[in-house]
Amino acid sequence: MQLTPFSFLNQNFRLHPCGGMYWQEKKTLLIADLHLGKAAHFRKEGIPVPRHAGDVNWDKLITLLLDFSPERVLILGDLFHSVYNAKWEEWTDFTRQFSHIDFVLVLGNHDILSAEKYMQAGLTVHKKLSEAPFYFTHEPEEEKTPVDLYNLCGHIHPCVFLRGAGKERMRLPCFYFGEKGGILPAFGDFTGMFPVRVSQRDTVFVLTDDCVIEV
Repeated sequence: MQLTPFSFLNQNFRLHPCGGMYWQEKKTLLIADLHLGKAAHFRKEGIPVPRHAGDVNWDKLITLLLDFSPERVLILGDLFHSVYNAKWEEWTDFTRQFSHIDFVLVLGNHDILSAEKYMQAGLTVHKKLSEAPFYFTHEPEEEKTPVDLYNLCGHIHPCVFLRGAGKERMRLPCFYFGEKGGILPAFGDFTGMFPVRVSQRDTVFVLTDDCVIEV
């Protein structure tokens, strides 16, 4: 896979096709919106979904850990989709396997498990997190962000539409960086996408199967 370098605010990042953003100065992997356990939650509610829906998330996450060897993984919300199910135990086993990594969660609207569950999984939990030059949240909070910080978040599951020479239209997930805030793509494969409005001042990178491309 091709990793794409990206620098802003005097910080250096590498963007990964799996949907991760590696902050080199802090040795930190940023991801958002895993929605683990979503397929199991739907099945429990009687909604039929493909048997292996969501399984690819584990392979993607391990790929990121092997490619970057981060000291910390910062999850910008919606780690787990809903109430407890057996998929949470898989996450707990996963964090134990990588116990040398500090896993940090900025709570999202779907993160409704008890504090005890997060503690058992070795997670450090925050509602918001300020770490200059960034203000990390789950939902966009550009208007609430301290004046000297840049808001990085998830929640939106951003995408853009691209048109080909033959007028075909393709929807691709993206990293979006605006004037005051940026949005990471949804990491989970069993999630939807929402088109973002892009101006000439914005920077956008689309994700393909094996590379990240600025558009």
